[in-house]
Amino acid sequence: MLTRLDRIGDLILSTPAIGSVRRSWPEAHVTIVCSGHNAVVVERNPDVDRVLVAPHGTSAARFGEQFRGACDLAIAFAPRGADMALVGATRAPVRVGYTYARRYFARFAARLHLNRILVSRADPELCERDASRAVLHEVDEVLALVTLAGGNDSFRDLVVPVADLDRRAVDRVPANGIALHLGPRWLHGGSTLESTIELLAQLKRFGLPVVVTHGLDALDEARRVRDAGVVDAVVGGLSFGEWAAVFEKNRIVVTVDTGATHVASAMRRPTVVVFEDRYFNLASQEWAPYRVPSECLRKPAGDSPAELEAFRAAVAAAVDSLLKRT
Repeated sequence: MLTRLDRIGDLILSTPAIGSVRRSWPEAHVTIVCSGHNAVVVERNPDVDRVLVAPHGTSAARFGEQFRGACDLAIAFAPRGADMALVGATRAPVRVGYTYARRYFARFAARLHLNRILVSRADPELCERDASRAVLHEVDEVLALVTLAGGNDSFRDLVVPVADLDRRAVDRVPANGIALHLGPRWLHGGSTLESTIELLAQLKRFGLPVVVTHGLDALDEARRVRDAGVVDAVVGGLSFGEWAAVFEKNRIVVTVDTGATHVASAMRRPTVVVFEDRYFNLASQEWAPYRVPSECLRKPAGDSPAELEAFRAAVAAAVDSLLKRT
């Protein structure tokens, strides 16, 4: 039994570990417990036999009790109390997970639920104090859990299956251009909607179609981008597979630090990702685009006109660099 109850992007980065479990124990029945939000990532995953959604508000430990006596191995892919409690409740002979060095209470709680524990070097404050401090990419962090569990076959590809039905649904979306995902982090903390609209106008100067994708968290902003008339298409209301299909058909993806980064990597698309100014040194290592050409940029600390102008120029330069390299 596997579990990851947190974000979509983190579950995408766990798909190599899921594949490694399948290849290490090919005869096993693999069940994964997800949240209602992130289950879409693994609904079509060929390495999973069963996807269970833990109902919102349900005790993770209570939910995990259904696996008592039914599994030999349980792995918590997320370093969260809920995932650890769920794994602990299975009473599986091997219960694996990870936590962080300076999260002392979490380390204590982990010992109550798990019998094989990794301690991560990833620490936001320590990484900012020492820019040379190296941490593992999230993919490698989670793969190490499979090794700790006794797995001996490492699989390293991100898995997000896209069906022909998804591709047909976005057939009218322009192809071979630049896709930008309009997440909320474009709108504050060193970036603004107005500056982002100006950035989109600059990206049009590359002579390629520019497509903006968005979710429910940026509906009003997407309307303003559409009204500005600076892009070729603004698309929302997409299923997870359709969103991935939009990225698949474009040459390059530009995004802030969100699940879009990892969808783009799964589609093997070169990616420009903008990380927050705070904790950049950690985030740009742990959640960087995975195994694709990429540029990781740091948001400015403020949003003065000069800082915003320099930020737009940096994004445009990163796009230009990737287009020349691919």
